[in-house]
Amino acid sequence: MQFIAMNRFKVRNGHEDEFEAMWRARESRLQEVPGFREFRLLKGPDGEGYRLYSSHVIWDSQADFEAWTRSEQFRDAHKNAGQANTQSALMEPPQFEGFETVLLEPVTTPV
Repeated sequence: MQFIAMNRFKVRNGHEDEFEAMWRARESRLQEVPGFREFRLLKGPDGEGYRLYSSHVIWDSQADFEAWTRSEQFRDAHKNAGQANTQSALMEPPQFEGFETVLLEPVTTPV
């Protein structure tokens, strides 16, 4: 079954545009990695002094996700993660969550 890898980001108020721009400008390279299915950057609710975001990546399997984390593509995609402007936008380090799919209800076409 598929594996979903998510990171939650608490982005300080006033830094949302630069955070989104950083994601748009990044060199993803996910398309090159076996098992990659879909990426989404999600914008969530406001918190106390921050806006919640989540990166959401669907993989064919947890093994495919783990192979990505050891790949050259992963290193390239994360090479600027520690830059000062990126860190100043975040209230804390991202929180990773990984999920195995146990139930999938696909879209069906009406008859």
